[in-house]
Amino acid sequence: MSANKKENNGRGRNFIYPKKPSGRLYTYRKWVSYALLLFLFSCPFLKLNGEQLVLLNFIARKFVFFGFIFTPQDFYLFALAMLIFIMFIVGFTVVLGRLWCGWACPQTIFMEMVFRRIEYWIEGDANKQKKLDDGAWNAEKIVKKTSKHFIFLVISFAIANTFLAYMISSDVLLKIITVPISGHISGFISIWLFTFIFYGIFAYVREVVCTVICPYGRLQGVLLDNQSLVVAYDFTRGEPRGHLQRNANALTAGDCIDCGLCVQVCPTGIDIREGTQLECVNCTACIDSCNEVMLKINRPKSLIGLFNQDFINERKPYKVGLKSYGYAAVLFAVLMVFSSLIYKREDIQTTVLRASGTLYQSRGADKTSNLYNAELINKTNKDLRFTFRSKETGDEINFIQKAEVLPKEGSAHLTFFLIRRNTAIKKYKTDVVFEIVANGKVLSTATTSFFAQPQGTQN
Repeated sequence: MSANKKENNGRGRNFIYPKKPSGRLYTYRKWVSYALLLFLFSCPFLKLNGEQLVLLNFIARKFVFFGFIFTPQDFYLFALAMLIFIMFIVGFTVVLGRLWCGWACPQTIFMEMVFRRIEYWIEGDANKQKKLDDGAWNAEKIVKKTSKHFIFLVISFAIANTFLAYMISSDVLLKIITVPISGHISGFISIWLFTFIFYGIFAYVREVVCTVICPYGRLQGVLLDNQSLVVAYDFTRGEPRGHLQRNANALTAGDCIDCGLCVQVCPTGIDIREGTQLECVNCTACIDSCNEVMLKINRPKSLIGLFNQDFINERKPYKVGLKSYGYAAVLFAVLMVFSSLIYKREDIQTTVLRASGTLYQSRGADKTSNLYNAELINKTNKDLRFTFRSKETGDEINFIQKAEVLPKEGSAHLTFFLIRRNTAIKKYKTDVVFEIVANGKVLSTATTSFFAQPQGTQN
């Protein structure tokens, strides 16, 4: 059993008591985590173009990213964006291993940089936490445990509210909070349900999310290769392990003095000296702890560090592998496609179809009409007063069902006859282009077919 685990008396769970980490990488990690936490908590409450920065409302099928509104008609863009995100994670893993988990994953950031630090502040470091848990329930233990779990609940409540703000929008969330409970029973229940879910995860489930529940760790064996940088132990330099001599500042064997600090600071309770393991989240805490020991015994740092397998086994210098370049090329190509689709995306989606079951209608001796149905979808958050017209200046439109205002994030339906002079008809089937104009600007176009008998031909 690892040194920072405690047997849970047959209850089927070894709770981990990692020693409080410190060091240069841990300091960098704290600042990265604080920046990401600030971004996470501020996104739902900051506005851009009248919308919150990020909204993932699956119920209303509305998604907002930094001012861009994506409707169900834009689902292909949302799917492509998710594909890009997955490809980025895969490419990132091929190059830098599971560094995402240790430095950017919300689960790790909340667990290690919020809840675990509160635990250190109230209960002390690993040994004090063990002693407190093993001790009898006295006044000190009751106060510390109550205080800790109360703060855990408060933070979980804040996380739950932020999570819901992403899902239902911050405006709806504020309405749920401010109006009487009877007006939003489902919202009130949702807030507390998510609060207790997050509380359970960070107070009890903890590192099991990373080691058992999350499937990403199990993908490492497929994604990693000999060129991938991972947190690893340089066994060539460190083995065989020995202890520092009492009478001299030298080692009897390899550089590893078997102090066990790398195991004691590990938040998932593994021994990095046993090789790359799926439980390792690459948090780099073991690197800091080992470097401190190496400095004290006057040995070079980075006995544990970011290495690839080729360096550890054969001392080959690091270089980016061909597989990484391949992933980067594919990711770049998909990004270019996505960017072009975003650039071509229209604020109004227009669909015009000829009325089914109809051909053309003669309008006296010199005109012919076709009957059409049109649907206009407004993808913006503003009402738009618009004009619907044909691109050909000689065409006339006779509306049966008409709308002049397109509601925000809504739609409008039009039914109309397009009337064209026979002198302008040269073929039985021609294209006709319709334009939607608002504030003197063409916002959308739609192309369909116009059928008519050309002048001078027989039916």
